Amino acid sequence: MTSLDLALLYLVAAVLGVVVCRSLKLPPMLGYLAVGVLIGPNALAFAHDSAGIQYLAEFGVVFLMFAIGLEFNLPKLRALRTAVFGLGMSQVVLTIAGAVAGNVMLTMGFAMLGRAWDLGWQGALVLGAAMAMSSTAIVVKLMAERLELESPHGKLVMGVLLFQDLAVVPLLVLIPALNSSGGAMAEALAWAGLKAAVLLTLLLYGGQKLMRWWLTLVARRKSDELFMLNLLLVTLGLAWMTEHAGLSLALGAFVAGMLIAETEYKHQVETDIRPFHDVLLGLFFITIGMKLDWRPLVDSWWLVIPLTALPILAKFALIAGLARVFKTPPGVALRTGLYLAQAGEFGFVLLTLGAQHQLIAAQWVSPVLASMVLSMLATPILIMYSNRIVMKLSSSDWLMQSVQLTTIAKKSIKAEAHVIICGYGRSGQNLARLLEGEHIPYMALDLDPDRVRQAAAAGQSVVFGDAAKVQSLMAAGLARASAVVVSYHDTPSALKILNLVQQHAPRVPVVVRTIDDSDLERLKAAGATEVVPEAIEGSLMLASHALALVGVPMRRVIRITRDARDKRYGLLRGYFHGADDDTADEIDQARLASVTLPTASPHAGEPLEALALHALGVAVVSLRRASGKTVIVDDATALAGGDTLVISGMPAALALAEAKLIG
Repeated sequence: MTSLDLALLYLVAAVLGVVVCRSLKLPPMLGYLAVGVLIGPNALAFAHDSAGIQYLAEFGVVFLMFAIGLEFNLPKLRALRTAVFGLGMSQVVLTIAGAVAGNVMLTMGFAMLGRAWDLGWQGALVLGAAMAMSSTAIVVKLMAERLELESPHGKLVMGVLLFQDLAVVPLLVLIPALNSSGGAMAEALAWAGLKAAVLLTLLLYGGQKLMRWWLTLVARRKSDELFMLNLLLVTLGLAWMTEHAGLSLALGAFVAGMLIAETEYKHQVETDIRPFHDVLLGLFFITIGMKLDWRPLVDSWWLVIPLTALPILAKFALIAGLARVFKTPPGVALRTGLYLAQAGEFGFVLLTLGAQHQLIAAQWVSPVLASMVLSMLATPILIMYSNRIVMKLSSSDWLMQSVQLTTIAKKSIKAEAHVIICGYGRSGQNLARLLEGEHIPYMALDLDPDRVRQAAAAGQSVVFGDAAKVQSLMAAGLARASAVVVSYHDTPSALKILNLVQQHAPRVPVVVRTIDDSDLERLKAAGATEVVPEAIEGSLMLASHALALVGVPMRRVIRITRDARDKRYGLLRGYFHGADDDTADEIDQARLASVTLPTASPHAGEPLEALALHALGVAVVSLRRASGKTVIVDDATALAGGDTLVISGMPAALALAEAKLIG
């Protein structure tokens, strides 16, 4: 098979694996592992795990460590120091120690039976290190989809994952030295530690200024191609340097990420490196799948099942117990344990490294690989049902959630026709101030406990709650609300909130904030009454200032901006003419009114033109069906009972139109 044949085979297999996993809503990593098993020498034998492919696959680990290095900065580490160096370190150390101790007990037990146990303490240490790892790729993706990254258990999980990723660096140095005798191993570790210390000191203390200077020099050339080439050169160059220093490729890539993380180019680098990271990491998982031999698994199923179940249970119990030691609430501790109970991608790296140095017998490799893959397959299920599992295991968690919902309901119980603000950041707080100025009640939901505590202490109507959960929305009085506003730009969260509103209160309008209009159609289709993209608002303000500066009269600038908004935001037509005040100057200005047709309306089934509202001087701005769906109106649009029409006109004309519609 030629190199081109092999490359095409890997690409076809990868595409098929990812498509299937996406269809089943599973992480792509599992698809890579599955196709690796299928095309490997132990199944269909389409490809063999050649040295060249194996070396190329290692680049996937290199770029994964580079991405982790980008996230490793002092402010983040300081914020998560308890989770990282407390819970994370304890979990890794105790998992490895537990594996070694368990191996000693098994050795003694087999000796009492007159049989030999073929796994030494070095192999047990490698297995313990592999078992200590959890899947950063799977867990972070699932938590992001479930909007749990900023939750209490989400922060703990991220802290533990960060320490696990950091622990890989010394483990990659330690494992190759385990195959030596006691004195030689100590000498090798000391020499490796000295080289690592010297290299890291030189890179981290002198490298940051050099890296910033170099990237700035490259960026000034304004060439994306040159910037990308230099990025690859820096990453692979440092990886080459550490490998030739007797350390590992991954350590150099990790240092490269740390150096770039301290520069202003971090976010651009994250975007640029993502395609290389994902593709090469997928290749790595395909090669791991190719190592899995399914035939011994059929004969050793009695071994694979315990190797899958026992580590999951032990790891869950250990992490949950340690979290309780660090004074974490029971529900948070249990969720943290469930989210981290599986094996991880670096577990494959450590296991492969141990097998290469003959620390683990060949007959152990396939069963352990299979158990790790099965535990990763179980992760989406564990996380999906984590709330039910925690509810059954911890009555106090159920009580705490009930107290939280009761707190929300207690604050909103007297609210009628109020606005529910999802997210209480800067945009949410600015909206709340405007609502207070108009004496309009509101209820804000936010997941930042510090922000909620400070705002509540200041007398503002804000509570701790997840707006993407139906319980929180209902407790906040969704059925009685006059509007819902999603004040943060997170499209998956906004879609979830829109879905919940459509299910439980379809007549309540929802306004969504986004960065740009790329998701506008999705949000509109999901039921958003209006979508406000920051980019468009910014461009309008930019244009208005530019027009004023070049001499366009201010009155014309205001009219141009107003017309642009009229075209973009149908619901705001009329507001720019003074629609909501009853001052003497504005009493005769055009305004908006919202009218809901009775369920048994005599106008049901009639086209809009039959009402002849235009003859009254009234225009229909928008129409929302009883289901909550906003439709584009024209003269032929048929009305239905329960429809809500937003109409624009003078106060007297609006009164006549409302009487005609309701009568």
